[in-house]
Amino acid sequence: MTIGLLLVDDHAMVRRGLQVFLSTQPDIKVIGEASNGREALERTAELQPDIILMDLHMPVMDGIETAKQLRISHPQVKIIVLTSFSDQDHVLPAIRVGIKGYLLKDIEPEALVVAIRKVHSGQVELHSAAASQLMNLMAASTPEQLDVSNSDLNGSSTTSVTITGSELLTPREQEVLDLIALGMSNKEIASKLVITEKTVKTHVSHVLGKLNLSDRTQAAIFALKNGYNS
Repeated sequence: MTIGLLLVDDHAMVRRGLQVFLSTQPDIKVIGEASNGREALERTAELQPDIILMDLHMPVMDGIETAKQLRISHPQVKIIVLTSFSDQDHVLPAIRVGIKGYLLKDIEPEALVVAIRKVHSGQVELHSAAASQLMNLMAASTPEQLDVSNSDLNGSSTTSVTITGSELLTPREQEVLDLIALGMSNKEIASKLVITEKTVKTHVSHVLGKLNLSDRTQAAIFALKNGYNS
């Protein structure tokens, strides 16, 4: 299945570079471009992309307002933010308006392709810095505030991330879950625990499977809500 992608960035060189690279991927097709949020809305209505890869800082209409409007007019379209900013003032508003991915512009090209495919398959993909901001918010919140549903991540409040079953984890899997809650990448976890990155991937897969979670973000939220890394 080909993934139809709309590029939204006010810098023509950025759009051009992304278009050239992504055109080498057999399952990704750049079907259009836009230089601001208002153009993005028009192009989305015209082209019906599967995914929008969008900057946050743009003239006319910024990425947050664009995502808000797209969530209403085209809720089926998945939005990935590609930006230079990883602070709370950018990350949290983006998550709250329903984006499916938050990536930084220093991402490796191959990692960007993987992220696009994951988001297209229904997963949420956050850069570790963005995940850390989310975890910091969760850790600083009261138990009532931590009653967070997937509304900020999926645009729907139908699926809660409050999931039990941590007693099924092995001690090593619990360690991995603690480090996920800190926003660490697989490479960082491998270094911390002195194990291979492949082994970390296996542990992460087991953690997600045992806890019936779909991605690392849900695992991190689960960890914080259930007293891990406290």
